[in-house]
Amino acid sequence: MKQWIERSKHIQPIDAVWREIAQKRLDEQTRPRRSLGQLEIALQQLVAIQKTRTPELHQKQILIFACDHGVEAEGVSAYPKSVTEAMVLNFLNGGATINVLARHIGAEVRVVDVGVDADLKPHPLLVSRKVRRGTRNMTQEPAMTFEELDQALTVGWDMAEEAKKEGVSILVLGEMGIGNTTAASAVVSALLKVKPELVTGRGTGIDDDTWNAKVRAIEKALHLHQTVLNDPLQILEHVGGYEIAAMTGALLGCAHHHLPVIVDGWVVSAGTLAAAQLNPSILDYVFFGHESEEKGHRIVLEALRARPIIHLGMRLGEGSGAALALGILEAAVRIYNEVATFDEAQVAKKKERSEAAH
Repeated sequence: MKQWIERSKHIQPIDAVWREIAQKRLDEQTRPRRSLGQLEIALQQLVAIQKTRTPELHQKQILIFACDHGVEAEGVSAYPKSVTEAMVLNFLNGGATINVLARHIGAEVRVVDVGVDADLKPHPLLVSRKVRRGTRNMTQEPAMTFEELDQALTVGWDMAEEAKKEGVSILVLGEMGIGNTTAASAVVSALLKVKPELVTGRGTGIDDDTWNAKVRAIEKALHLHQTVLNDPLQILEHVGGYEIAAMTGALLGCAHHHLPVIVDGWVVSAGTLAAAQLNPSILDYVFFGHESEEKGHRIVLEALRARPIIHLGMRLGEGSGAALALGILEAAVRIYNEVATFDEAQVAKKKERSEAAH
């Protein structure tokens, strides 16, 4: 894993000078200073990532990383793992919630198969990079091998690099996989060293008995691997998922290539937390789309000192919350580029204190 340590080390924070340039224009526009609140912070960040006085989000891409999980055998989900394949086909046919949102914001959807337990037929929107047909059961053995972790991280890195080459302006990261909220909870529990019950939610809408089984499975896995959960990469290897690792790699790739990325909710945030523990500077390139209703998401957001763009009580996944947030960010970019300054509009600025006193 030396190459991933080295890659993460070379990621640099964004240039604060570009933040100042962005804020200067915002302050000169025809409205009360700092009246756009969090949108101004987001615009500062975007301008600094793109290093331009005219930011743009013309080419938008949504990547859905799909994977099955061996821990599903522990009865942790309300749905069988066959749903993963069915939903992937739904994405490819354009019938899922994320497809509707993508059409609304004018974004392309691609599905990246890193571990679906099925043989998927070729499709123009399917990127076939299967590491294995599902992870192993983390309560019995490591979720993946060292080599598989490297392969999954590489998939994500390559997708970010390809997006940059294609001229993508911004990426949205989403996921699909029955059992993946269990893996995400295990990853977060290990990364933040908090009890599993504090970061384990209802996922697909499970009942109390299934939730208890979910917590027990995570506790069993963490106990089994406790001596080797010493860093983010080892944690991903032993209790993670191929899609979580791939999204970690994608986030590192986005930061390396100065490509802005909006992360979705719970599962994507587990990968974001892992990437941030490798190098906190990656967070300069990340926008948090929304706060999920999953129990531990607030804990992760607080640990990362992150403020999501929206909070609508969602817990769908697929990249849905991030896609909605992208619409808001795109509106903010139009404000930045199109609202006149006081000088351009010949509108009188607010009186200075000394002038107002006379």
